[in-house]
Amino acid sequence: MIEEDFKELENTESKPHYPHILPEIEQWPIYKQHANRKALVNELDAAVLERLKDKYGDKIEDVIAKTIYTERIRMKEEPWKVDPPNDAQFWSKIKSQLVKRSLDKEDDEASVNNEQLLQKIIHRYSEEIIGTFKTKTFLFARKFLSAFFGRLLNTAAGRNFGRLFGRKHHVFDRLRAEGEIDKIRALFDKGTVVVVPTHFSNLDSILIGYVMDQVMGLPSFTYGAGLNLYNTGYTAYFMNRLGLYRVDRRKKNPIYLETLKTMCKLSVQKGTNNLFFPGGTRSRSGHLETKLKLGLIGSIMEAQRANYQEDKDEKVFIIPLILGYDVTLEAKFLIEEHLKRSGKEFYLSNSKDNFYSLRSILKFGWKIFSESSDITLSFGKPMDVLGNFVDTEGISYDRFGKQVELKEYFMSDGKVTKDLQREQQYTQILGNRIVERFHKENIVLASHLVAFAAFNVLKHFNPALDLYGILRLPTDEFYFPMELMAEVLDDLQERLYEMEKKGHIKLSKYVMKKSGEELIRLGVKDLGVYHAQKPLIFNKKGNLISEDFKLLYYYHNRLDNYELEKEIKWSRKAKGEGILDL
Repeated sequence: MIEEDFKELENTESKPHYPHILPEIEQWPIYKQHANRKALVNELDAAVLERLKDKYGDKIEDVIAKTIYTERIRMKEEPWKVDPPNDAQFWSKIKSQLVKRSLDKEDDEASVNNEQLLQKIIHRYSEEIIGTFKTKTFLFARKFLSAFFGRLLNTAAGRNFGRLFGRKHHVFDRLRAEGEIDKIRALFDKGTVVVVPTHFSNLDSILIGYVMDQVMGLPSFTYGAGLNLYNTGYTAYFMNRLGLYRVDRRKKNPIYLETLKTMCKLSVQKGTNNLFFPGGTRSRSGHLETKLKLGLIGSIMEAQRANYQEDKDEKVFIIPLILGYDVTLEAKFLIEEHLKRSGKEFYLSNSKDNFYSLRSILKFGWKIFSESSDITLSFGKPMDVLGNFVDTEGISYDRFGKQVELKEYFMSDGKVTKDLQREQQYTQILGNRIVERFHKENIVLASHLVAFAAFNVLKHFNPALDLYGILRLPTDEFYFPMELMAEVLDDLQERLYEMEKKGHIKLSKYVMKKSGEELIRLGVKDLGVYHAQKPLIFNKKGNLISEDFKLLYYYHNRLDNYELEKEIKWSRKAKGEGILDL
C-alpha cells in the first residue's frame, strides 16, 4: 500500500502553467555557471583580491586585523552548527601569522605576507559562499514539491483522507503569479533577469522558486540563502545542491562583504538570473520594506556597467516581486523581535526563531493549503537598472514614455567609464524605485484589510495609550463591534478603489467584490489559518475578538504606510461599545 501511494504521489506532479523557456536544464545559465565550481571559486578569489587591494591599498593589514577581531567575537557569541569545525584553529593561525610577519619585516616583504593572508581569507569565504548545482537534486526537489503541493490541494478539496491521493486541482490554481508574465518571459532572451522580492518568511524562497519554475516556466535562479537555513541536515542537503550562494549575516567585516557582493556581480555578468531580498532579512514588523540594503543592488549596477565596458549590450532587468499570503509562518516571533528592538526597555521578549527547518516550513504549508488559503505572487513591471520601465524587447522608457539609451548613462567623454560616485547615486535611485513599486504592486488581501481595520478600532477606543500600552491590554476585555467594523471597511474600500484606479495599489478580487460584513468573515477565516492564538476570531457568543493583539498589529502593518487611517470617519459610530461585559 505504501509503495502504491508513493507511486501515485509521483504522478501528482502538475504541468507548468507556461511551457518552459529552456526545457533542457543543461541550457540554463545557473547550470553553466556551476559546471566548473573550482574555476568559479578561483575567478571569485582573484576578483575580490583585486577589489580589496584597489580599495584599501596599504591599509590591508588593518582590514585583516579587523576581520580577525570580528570573527573571534562571532565564534564566541553566535556559534552555529553549520560553522566549520576548524573555525577557531583557522583564525588563530591567521592571527599569529599576521603578528609574526608584521614584526621586523621590510615594508615590501610585509606587504607580500599580508596579501598572502588576505588570499587565504578570501578563499575560505569563496568556498563557503559558492554552492553547487546538481541536476538530480533539482529534479527531485521539483517532483517532491509538486507532489506535496498537489496533495495539499486535494486535501483542501476533499477534507478527508480517502480523497488525499486523488487528483483534482493544479497547484497553480492556488499559487498564482500575477503581473506582466509574458513580458518577463520574453526578457530572458534579451539579458539577465534579477528578481527582488519582499521578504516575510523562510517559506518565501521555496514558493518563489516553485512558482517561477512550475507556473511561469522560467529557468532556475541563483540567490543568496541565509546560512541559518543550513543548520539542519535535510535543508542543508538541498540548499547545497540547488545553485544557491550562502549568506552569513553574522559576518559584517569588509573582506566577507566584498566577497559576497563580488559573487553577485560575477553571477549577473555571467548571465545567471539572480534573486535576492533587497530588504536583507525578513520584515520583523510585517511592513512592506521602505529601506533597502544597497550593497547587492550596487553590485548589479556594477555588473551592468562592466557589461558595457566589455562591449556587451545585454541589459540587466529588475523585477520587483510582492508576496501575498494571509498568514506568516514566523509572525509571532517576528513581531516580538520588532517590538523588542523598537521598544527596548519598554518591551521584553523571550521568543526564539525556530521556523527555519524544512519540517516547520512544510507543516506550515500543509496548514495553509488544507484551509483553502490562496497565495499570490505579484510580479511588478520590469525595469532597467535605473528604474526605467522596459518593453518586451528590453527597450527602456522614462516616466514620460521617451526612449532611453541606458548605455549613455555610464559614459564620460564618449566612452564607458567607472565612476563609483555616479553609480552610488544610480543605486540609490534604483533602490527608491524598487520601494515605490513594492507599494504600488502590492495586492490588498481581505485578511490584511480586516486586521488593519480592527487594529484602528482598537486604537480608537484607547486614545490615551501608546502602542505598547495598547499591546499590553487584556484581550479578553475587548470586542470589535461588527457594525463599526463594517463601516470602517466601507471607508477603507472607497479609498482603495480610488488608489487602484490611479495605479497606486492593487486589490484582490475579494476586496473588490465583498461587502463589509462579508470581508470581515473572510478575513477572520484567513487570519485563523495557522496561529494557535488567533489575531481575530468569533467567540462562542458571536462577538469578534482578538486572542493576540501583537499578531493583529503585525498583520495590520501590511497596509500601514498608505495613510489609510485618515479615511476613517469616526464621528458616526459606537460610543462606549467594544468593552465586554465581564
